[in-house]
Amino acid sequence: MWITGAELFVKALREEGVKTLFAYPGGSAIDLFDALYGVKDIDVVLPRHEQALVHAADGYARATGEVGVCLVTSGPGATNLVTGIATANYDSVPLVCFTGQVPTSLIGNDAFQEVDTVGIVRNICKYAVTVRKREDLGRIIHNAFYIAKSGKPGVVVVDIPKDIQLALGSDEIPKDIHIRGYNPNTSVHIGQVNKALEVLERAKRPVFLLGGGINVARANAKMTELAEKMGMPVVTTIMGKGAIPTNHDLYIGNLGIHGSYAANTAISKCDVLFSIGTRFNDRITGKIEKFASHATIIHVDIDPASISRNISVNIPIVGDANNAIEALLKRAKHLDIDEWRQEVTAWRDDFPIQMKKDEDVLTPEYIIKAINRNYKNAIITTDVGQNQLWTTQYIEIDENKRLLTSGGLGTMGYGLPSAIGAKIGCPSKDVVSINGDGGIQMNIQELATAVSQELPITICIFNNGYLGNVRQWQEMFYNKRYSLTCLKYTKSCNRDCANCTKKQTTYTPDFIKLAQSYGAKGIRVFKPEEVVNAFKEAKKNKNTPTIIEFIIPDDLNVLPMVKPGNTLDDMVMDKGE
Repeated sequence: MWITGAELFVKALREEGVKTLFAYPGGSAIDLFDALYGVKDIDVVLPRHEQALVHAADGYARATGEVGVCLVTSGPGATNLVTGIATANYDSVPLVCFTGQVPTSLIGNDAFQEVDTVGIVRNICKYAVTVRKREDLGRIIHNAFYIAKSGKPGVVVVDIPKDIQLALGSDEIPKDIHIRGYNPNTSVHIGQVNKALEVLERAKRPVFLLGGGINVARANAKMTELAEKMGMPVVTTIMGKGAIPTNHDLYIGNLGIHGSYAANTAISKCDVLFSIGTRFNDRITGKIEKFASHATIIHVDIDPASISRNISVNIPIVGDANNAIEALLKRAKHLDIDEWRQEVTAWRDDFPIQMKKDEDVLTPEYIIKAINRNYKNAIITTDVGQNQLWTTQYIEIDENKRLLTSGGLGTMGYGLPSAIGAKIGCPSKDVVSINGDGGIQMNIQELATAVSQELPITICIFNNGYLGNVRQWQEMFYNKRYSLTCLKYTKSCNRDCANCTKKQTTYTPDFIKLAQSYGAKGIRVFKPEEVVNAFKEAKKNKNTPTIIEFIIPDDLNVLPMVKPGNTLDDMVMDKGE
């Protein structure tokens, strides 16, 4: 049977099991949208901006474990995806992004809304391709989903010219996968696993370092079992938060530039570091030559290119985290490290991360701990900045809760649209999005999407009147030269924010009125005693989102902090230091 390319596109989505498509129409994709008209088994969601659209698909994928799918037109539609593609690819999120394109006969002629989509994205995605022949369309779409979710997950971009959408061809879609040069390895080398275990059995101060690869592989339960079987302390990266429950006795905390004293000290003093699913980026290592300098380093990662790229390792193990952990579980023994375990636990208990403020001052710590108490079956999303860092310090994650955040790229504007995608993918879960007053404004228009989709998500805004993370660096390292970080700034200000006497009291926008204008609920909170009631009110709102604006002090910093170029055990613990 012959059908158009656009009709084959819809059929291919069905065969891949796609239930939700995040899409924004335009001229070079209009035939694909026409084929989707009246389709009942695929929920087509219209966000209000393409960047938010791809973040929503990203949140959907992270929350559900399925491939996220989005569709936009050519030119600006495609270029607006760029930040979201890089965001997802950095964090190993499986996405397939379809873009419309001008007819093949016009490619290279500077046609209206023509850009070289593949050329633009090829360095920030796993694979990108322009469909040049109608007979290749079904195979390319089938391969795209396989590439996105196999091996190390990532983003695949499929660019479909308008004439390919209109052309008639077979309705057949290949069932087999034959991709020359692409054979991802997921199995592990048992000899390397045995070497690692031999080293661990001699260790006196071993530590697990767990990254986002555990969460990507959905290996949390198995990892918890392995940690318990061996009795080893566990440290996580920000992306690895939740690899084992954060209330587990073996969990020590996050490490890195804003890591806990216990986690950073444990890494600095361990004699064996067993890392699974992390790239050892600069946010967690501190001064590289001093990172875990007394340790034999074992590194499990599905991507061989990630091993020994930043930190030289002694025992590399290439493979999927699930398979590696299963192999370890079969062979691992309980380690005789009671003294070390007690020492690390004492550091955790004696030096907790906490804010030193008067009881009547509203702090992020207080708010996030209230979220912990009031949302037990939830997905937590964050934006980027101080809000993200405080969340990763204080949020509790277990088998009933999941944390979604932009770790590799650090993308402001991620929090709200990812929450929308997560709620659509997991409607039975509470979804709480934690944002700063700066980042929320980068995709604030998605309130319209949340309202139109009737999503009762809770949107928390930590309003300190600043781009807080940059302000903190300006305070600590740039002699309080607050260049363009005050969000209350007006043209009549003198731009000398460190010595400002004007002290603006008004803030633009009024988030409560803005929420109401979109048809959402808005609540403003000033005091700690108002927090719990605000969350109760948000939970009563069953069909629309609720914004809760928390007015917090403008001078709060994220601490502890490792200064640039310092070692992990050289931390600023208090603002007075």
